[in-house]
Amino acid sequence: MGPRLTGIDRDEALRYLGYRSAGPAAPLEAELEQCEKQVLETVRPRAVWRRFALLPDGSLAGADFCPPGEDVKTLLADCREVVLLAATLGAEIEALVRRTQVLDMGRAMLLDACASAAIENVCENLCDDLAREAAPLYLTDRFSPGYGDLPLSCQADFFRLLDIPRRIGVSLSPSGLMIPQKTVTALVGLAPRPQPKRDGGCAVCARFEDCQLRKEGLRCGKG
Repeated sequence: MGPRLTGIDRDEALRYLGYRSAGPAAPLEAELEQCEKQVLETVRPRAVWRRFALLPDGSLAGADFCPPGEDVKTLLADCREVVLLAATLGAEIEALVRRTQVLDMGRAMLLDACASAAIENVCENLCDDLAREAAPLYLTDRFSPGYGDLPLSCQADFFRLLDIPRRIGVSLSPSGLMIPQKTVTALVGLAPRPQPKRDGGCAVCARFEDCQLRKEGLRCGKG
């Protein structure tokens, strides 16, 4: 089971660009289509995940890690196991965006928005694959450090337990910034019954406009 990028959600990419309702004019649509194609040709998705038994105290068996916060406790209330995961588009797409910024900042913004929608697609596909592998258990939504009351400092635990730098080539800065930035870490629970779904993704989040994670190039993994 490997990471899969199967497409870029045009509406989501547009919302990353600030289009909350009506779409852009036709010339921008045409350029956006070109950028989508360029992103699909450039990215090299990578992913790593690990499955843990969930102990009664909320810690992960054999991991020396207990995800803090009431939000995670609520998310995992019905769960028997937890999967920690990380996915990235790789360094290639960020190099492309940087090169494009020198020549055309507008096009670089389009590429960046398409890349943000692309990593969301990779995460959705990864969770779909995990759901099939985990059957008859059911997945919760994914939940990432920095969202709700799960502190961003937990990134260090994800990196330690998943061996992220070695496995998928992503590093973690002292401030919690993942490099390459088009990277998501998250946990999902495995439960014996279907779990309620939240409306997800940056594009529909009520915190879209003032989200500090999004402004810094990070993603919370919500949804």
